[in-house]
Amino acid sequence: MRILAVLAGALLLAWPAFLNGYPLVFSDTGAFLHQTAPPPSGPLVIWDKPHIYGPVLHAFHWRVTLWAPLAAQAAMMSWLLWLVQRALRGAAAPWLHLAVCAAAALLTTAPFTVALLMPDVFAPAVLLALLLLGFCRDALTRAETWLVALIATLGIAAHLSHLPLAASVVVITLLLTRRLRPALRTALPILGAVLLLLATNWWGHGRAVLSPHGATFALARLQADGPAAAVIRARCPDSGWYLCAFADRLPMDSDAFLWSPDSPVNRGPDGTPRFLGGALLSVEAGAIVAETLRSRPLEVAQAMLRNTLAQLGMATAGDTLGDDHLRAALRPRIAEAFPPRERAAYDAALQPRGLLREAVAPVLWLHGPVLLLGAALALLAWWRAALRHDLRRLGLVVGLLVGVTANAFATGALSKPHLRYEARILWLMPVIAALALLPRAGPREDSRSVGPAGRPGPAEAANAARAEWRASQAPGGRAGA
Repeated sequence: MRILAVLAGALLLAWPAFLNGYPLVFSDTGAFLHQTAPPPSGPLVIWDKPHIYGPVLHAFHWRVTLWAPLAAQAAMMSWLLWLVQRALRGAAAPWLHLAVCAAAALLTTAPFTVALLMPDVFAPAVLLALLLLGFCRDALTRAETWLVALIATLGIAAHLSHLPLAASVVVITLLLTRRLRPALRTALPILGAVLLLLATNWWGHGRAVLSPHGATFALARLQADGPAAAVIRARCPDSGWYLCAFADRLPMDSDAFLWSPDSPVNRGPDGTPRFLGGALLSVEAGAIVAETLRSRPLEVAQAMLRNTLAQLGMATAGDTLGDDHLRAALRPRIAEAFPPRERAAYDAALQPRGLLREAVAPVLWLHGPVLLLGAALALLAWWRAALRHDLRRLGLVVGLLVGVTANAFATGALSKPHLRYEARILWLMPVIAALALLPRAGPREDSRSVGPAGRPGPAEAANAARAEWRASQAPGGRAGA
């Protein structure tokens, strides 16, 4: 029954793909497919993307169909929500799980993240996985713990913005539990992700670093905000920087700076195209970024704060519904690597024909009001958990709020505010807050009084966690490992 409930929940969370007639895609999806494309065009190491999500996609599609990785993404998210319900309520009821998945699917941006073949799906997965490891370990079996940790590790490595998100969970876990062991459980997937990034970048780029050309992205953001553009004008022409020739064109939009064919990154002063211009610029970009941080720290901090706040207010599904650049960036990858029937299915879908946005428009207006309601529910759940000294519920609710804020910083302040960046994770707020406000499971629900290997089950573990938290708050309470 539990497996059927999780699978049914996955179907609900993936409904935009069924309406579209194909998994939702983005122009960057083509780059991830290129990472494991067959010769002669691939496999290809992409200069601006970790070599993680492409191989994960390939592990499921095997150049047969992209419906398989979509099914895996939907099942992963449904299963994590099942675990959260069980941890918060002491048991997981199939009917309630279906209700939660249906509400998330109809009232939030969740399905537009789950049905999208992009690393974005790992942002909510990483947050839930780490919160489960930090605050709900006793509610998990040993096998579940390892699988949750694996999801967190792959998810953190799949996109660099997930590193600050994960780090924020480690900090809040340490602050709330005041113990090292739970914090270490959340930190280990970060260590695994770092090692995975170092290994893949050494293999693909010849450098054991987290991001071989990340400085180019930092420069794009800092020049768009103004501080780096001012530094370039002040230091040129004496610095001899390549960008001195373009000082009069800066600042400019960060996306245009990175991707426009006529930007300083991609076309030289004489008009000659620069192949892999972002990679070529990375060394100089690092020097400019360092000088900007040293000489204009207050301006940089103010710009980061503005962008973080702007990102928090942008959480709709708008920029994942169109057909922008799909013909050039994605369709060739499907045509060269997949059977003809897959290409025909893609061509017949609503999204590449520019019809998806209109098809889903009737449900999009609900997202904003539901998020506002979710914010109120989260504050109420926070207050009630603190009043009842319920560390598990407090940890998940406060950790959720910290996580969505860290995500806004990692994407808005370090990249650029985009609709999908916060939409991918902010939908968790009403879902988790609502679960945290529900009463504990009744005797007829799918409860477990004894956990695996004789450990206490979820209900007993939650009671023990509350008692331990009360003890830690008392004078002389235990705060060590």
